[in-house]
Amino acid sequence: MAKQKDDTPKRVNIVNRRASYEYSFLAKYDAGMMLQGTEIKSIREGNVNMQDGFCAFHADGSLWVHNLSISQYSLGTYNNHEAKRERKLLLNKKELRQLAGKAVEQGVTIVPIRLFVNDRGFAKLEIALAKGKKLYDKRDDIKAKDQKREMDRAREY
Repeated sequence: MAKQKDDTPKRVNIVNRRASYEYSFLAKYDAGMMLQGTEIKSIREGNVNMQDGFCAFHADGSLWVHNLSISQYSLGTYNNHEAKRERKLLLNKKELRQLAGKAVEQGVTIVPIRLFVNDRGFAKLEIALAKGKKLYDKRDDIKAKDQKREMDRAREY
């Protein structure tokens, strides 16, 4: 007897953990992405690397994500996509103006922090306006995380 196909959609939630260590977030936005055919299939498999990703504005005022690696789809043919191509982000004009105005400040960048598939099946990229942390800020975060872990352990016993 053939196995029944599981129709419940698997939740895709890929997080860039390195971004929260390297940057402090000032504002967060959800953006859609313009994808090619096999890219969404590869995202649903979870084959995404966002560690080196960043966003930049082009001359026409549109926002693009760079160095977001979506691996090639395993069952793709000659129509497979390029893994590290630039992808256009879809935001409202108001949000684009806000980001463009704030992104020109010194030391501020736009980084992808989370990739997910919403209820309608569209891939969304959560981006953040971020400021780089200093070394002592990173030490403080590690210290706070260790203290929280110790408190949780003490509560268990």
